[in-house]
Amino acid sequence: MSYKTRLAMLLCACFGLHAQAQEGSYATRSLTPETALQAARAALESCRKQGFQVAVAVVDRAGITQVLLRDRYAGPHTVEVAASKAWTALSFRSASSALAQETQPGRPMSGLRNQPRFIAAGGGLPIEGGGSLLGGIGVSGAPGGEQDEACARAGLKGVADLIEF
Repeated sequence: MSYKTRLAMLLCACFGLHAQAQEGSYATRSLTPETALQAARAALESCRKQGFQVAVAVVDRAGITQVLLRDRYAGPHTVEVAASKAWTALSFRSASSALAQETQPGRPMSGLRNQPRFIAAGGGLPIEGGGSLLGGIGVSGAPGGEQDEACARAGLKGVADLIEF
């Protein structure tokens, strides 16, 4: 047997063993309902202090709405928009405001705007902690995406000590 043949067989055997040694499951980190609620409350309070009536949604790492808070005078559309902003930020691991720029007509990612639940407007942020993607937070109802996003950031700040380690 030639040297190249033996080397090829050895490499196949090593990579084959590695593939067999992989585990059949994995562990993930998730937000507790209490932490999700605390983030939503912090975001809502931040908007209230500025005089904004908003809805705040927190989605888990699977994109399922975990917490939804709507202030008394927030518009009816804010419920769905906040949840979709949170979902968008989680799905694309990016602030929804950044996606608003990247999905403009004529841009390579413009087709994303046709996807259900995709919201190309500021106010959605991914929730990350300890190197893990934990969920997303979305705010809707402030006068503009920048203010929505500022409130969402306040929500993240309100739980930063709980999710970082």
